[in-house]
Amino acid sequence: MTAGTLQPARMWPGDVLRVGAVGLRTRPLRAFLSALGIAIGIAAMVAVVGVSSSSRADLDRALAALGTNLLTVSPGSTLTGDKAELPLESEAMVARIAPVREVSATGLVDGAKVYRTGKIPKTETGGIAAYAARTDLRAATGARLRSGVWLNAATGRFPATVLGSTAARRLGIGHAAPDVQVLIGGRWFTVIGILEPAALAPELDSAALVGWDAAQARLGFDGHPTTIYTRSAEASVEDVRDVLGATANPEAPNEVEVSRPSDALAAKKAAGEAFTGLLLGLGAVALLVGGVGVANTMVISVLERRSEIGLRRSLGATRGQIRTQFLAESLLLSALGGLGGAVVGASVTAVYAVYQGWPVVIPAWAVLGGVAATLLIGAVAGLYPAIRASRLSPTEALATT
Repeated sequence: MTAGTLQPARMWPGDVLRVGAVGLRTRPLRAFLSALGIAIGIAAMVAVVGVSSSSRADLDRALAALGTNLLTVSPGSTLTGDKAELPLESEAMVARIAPVREVSATGLVDGAKVYRTGKIPKTETGGIAAYAARTDLRAATGARLRSGVWLNAATGRFPATVLGSTAARRLGIGHAAPDVQVLIGGRWFTVIGILEPAALAPELDSAALVGWDAAQARLGFDGHPTTIYTRSAEASVEDVRDVLGATANPEAPNEVEVSRPSDALAAKKAAGEAFTGLLLGLGAVALLVGGVGVANTMVISVLERRSEIGLRRSLGATRGQIRTQFLAESLLLSALGGLGGAVVGASVTAVYAVYQGWPVVIPAWAVLGGVAATLLIGAVAGLYPAIRASRLSPTEALATT
């Protein structure tokens, strides 16, 4: 075989990996620090997407459990700017709307302040309000009991109260017990139950709820509802919403406010998605900084390993093989950072979601996309050093040793 027919040795994929890992094995600390920059960016991006997705999944689960068909009716303002008032018959009129399945109400008891004992200064109300409540309120709002029992036809006529979660905390009451009493409007009421935070009716959290009859007989409640809660057929929610105002107060429908509590949760979800976009941008910046670190490492590696490059070139390595070696090293460096960052980001998401009681949701696209992004950054960062290394001639490289 003549010299003109000699071909350079072919590098198989396994050879490329072994040769590309030489620089990582000989300079482990530098490789670790360079990969760390990539890992931080990927971990940040995966964790942000994962935590955000887990939070949205928990919100979707809550909405599915509570329902999105709850509508509320409350008095607005009159033309003169005064507080309007719902008619006494408004509940009954709303209940006659065909698609409405459930109707309940609360009524603010004006002047009835709530205190733990009679020794509390009158000005220190703690922001707790007393409300008359229908016995079917809990079913209509989806509120759940933390302890004790709910108002019923019997207790609704006697001095008994159910506290919202915030009200109970401010009054220093951790659980409902037969001997726990609070002052409402100057009268003693026994605490028979404490609610969990009500996602769709947050106004109940800081309320002391008493039976409708008891509020009228013992606290001077005038019987006018201040909030009416309705549950409608899912397909008819928007239609019901359009007629609620005029139905609740036919004489002055402009003085009625109609809202859909689930819309507030949907807005919260949208705000969370916008915040997630901002955090993803910060993660992308961290990833870019990591890519610059990889490029810097590879350029320095080329300068320090000129003698190695010259020796390999003199032994028959082609420009393409040298270029492949350094490009493979850059890709390995980025891949290590990407995989490590993906594992850290997924772990942070899982730990935080479990701590918050959320379902753990880590989108596959976030992990795979993060690793793919690191490989792309590694290819871009290593391209110039690889080309520069391949252009060194054997004599030029060996002359620097």
